Amino acid sequence: MLKVAFQGEPGAYSQAAAVSFFKESIETIPHHTFHEALDSTENGRSDYTILPVENSLEGSVGESYDLLLTTKLSAVGEIYHRISHCLIGLQNLEKIDTVYSHPQALGQCRKFIQSNHLKPIPTYDTAGSVKILLELNKDNIACIASRKAAEIYNVPIIKEGIEDNPNNYTRFLLLANNKKEKTSKDKTSIIFAVKHIPGALYNILEKFNANKINLTKIESRPTKSTPWEYNFYVDFEGHQDDGGILDTIEKIRPNTTFLKTLGSYPRAELI
Repeated sequence: MLKVAFQGEPGAYSQAAAVSFFKESIETIPHHTFHEALDSTENGRSDYTILPVENSLEGSVGESYDLLLTTKLSAVGEIYHRISHCLIGLQNLEKIDTVYSHPQALGQCRKFIQSNHLKPIPTYDTAGSVKILLELNKDNIACIASRKAAEIYNVPIIKEGIEDNPNNYTRFLLLANNKKEKTSKDKTSIIFAVKHIPGALYNILEKFNANKINLTKIESRPTKSTPWEYNFYVDFEGHQDDGGILDTIEKIRPNTTFLKTLGSYPRAELI
């Protein structure tokens, strides 16, 4: 049976996304941090790690992007998972003044939190916030997590669907030690840094345009080593072994100070 590592407690959205992706019996293995989950796959204790990388309401998950820079694993799959948040607690909404959850979930439910005058408290995980709720055992607190988490910990749901927008999806990447074979609808992810000279980024993007490669995402993140310098995370259509993409990668390399191909994988559909 395949072993899939994820960050969080049982009932986390990452766990649900993993189950949806594989559509078969898998063993999901919880870890306290993203780094621990990736380490388990790098060292063979699990076959895959599932990592949330961006949300349709709150944008990119910065910690995940930073770890993609250093991991030895390759991206081999992606899935868009619908996120529906529940307010979970032991009291009526009128008695609650504080809510616990992961920062991304708190951000995705900002309007609900503000309109009900709740104090948001960040935690390491959505499902983990249900455990915290039970441990604190206070009447004035609730948490935001999935229906599955409420069922696992046997805590009542006060209100469902509290996210700001029903079109709330998180994109997850599947990472493994192996690479993915070509299919008819692939996407490739790369990371690069550019020289600190005028036109450096333009010269790279122009090479993609010249080879008619469709970019689906470009994101910048601070390098952490040098102030005001950035790594660029780029997704584009096609497989890393395609002739046109191999040619483009070689042409942009002289304009970069760092270049990493994270992997190629079948493009997921938003359903």
